[in-house]
Amino acid sequence: MVSKETRAQAAEDKKAWQLLDKTLQASLQEQRRSRRWGIFFKVLTFTYLFGAIMLFSPLAKMESSSVGGPHTAVVELRGVIADQEEASADNLISALRDAFEDANTKGVVLRINSPGGSPVQSGYVYDEIKRLRALHPDIKLYAVITDLGASGAYYIAAAADEIYADKASLVGSIGVTAASFGFVGTMEKLGVERRTYTSGEHKAFLDPFQPEKPEERQFWQTVLDTTHQQFIDQVKAGRGDRLKETPDMFSGLVWSGEQALDLGLIDGLSSTSAVARDVIGVEELVDFTHQESPFTRFTRQLGASMGAAFATELGFSGPALR
Repeated sequence: MVSKETRAQAAEDKKAWQLLDKTLQASLQEQRRSRRWGIFFKVLTFTYLFGAIMLFSPLAKMESSSVGGPHTAVVELRGVIADQEEASADNLISALRDAFEDANTKGVVLRINSPGGSPVQSGYVYDEIKRLRALHPDIKLYAVITDLGASGAYYIAAAADEIYADKASLVGSIGVTAASFGFVGTMEKLGVERRTYTSGEHKAFLDPFQPEKPEERQFWQTVLDTTHQQFIDQVKAGRGDRLKETPDMFSGLVWSGEQALDLGLIDGLSSTSAVARDVIGVEELVDFTHQESPFTRFTRQLGASMGAAFATELGFSGPALR
């Protein structure tokens, strides 16, 4: 039989072990917390130093003064035209302004390799090119299409004094598209019910999880048709009587450079260096393309692009000149 003294001693030992265990757990938690804060501040310090290096490095700076000697200024339009992308209106407009305002620029080449993108961003660049051409009448801007100059990219090219491409370049695609998905049938099979609460009869008309209504589909088509007509009007204003209109010119089809020349969509078959040498008369090329620092590109892609890509993949992308 266990005595009272033994039981009391066992209870005391148990309390001691519990206290010791709590003390050890608290110590471990404190160590983990300290380690996490240490890692956080190390990452923060590294990010700050990396950002400072990128901010003040020569690669992150744009040329602010005149580049020595007469030259042909080159601005690259690469990839999808969209806000927060390399080919955003902000980047392109900044580069074009620098090119036109340089005292030694004798001509500007906008070198294009893009499938198109946002009609808003394209419209911004188109309007700025028109403004810069009027502001600097002695400096001409030539669009040179390499592999692809389609849709929103051609929209921008139409603002140029002249457009050139290779005979095998793809040119045109004067149309508007908006993409989405419909998940109603899948939800019915899975037994999933969609509950949407809105203020406004058509507020959720683009919801891919609800049945499409004929009147809303018709309305959305009018939005696309209006945007398409704006595109057509700007191309006609830019190209003028050089266009040889056909029934399918504004249907969204794309043509080779050779075909585009016959249709008046471009003015000749040439390359950037050939235009600089034979048309502008100055072979020296100076790149005025806006160069984004690696740090800025990393933070941009990690932040805004993730949200936009998620929304697009989930079901809807807005009107695009593609």
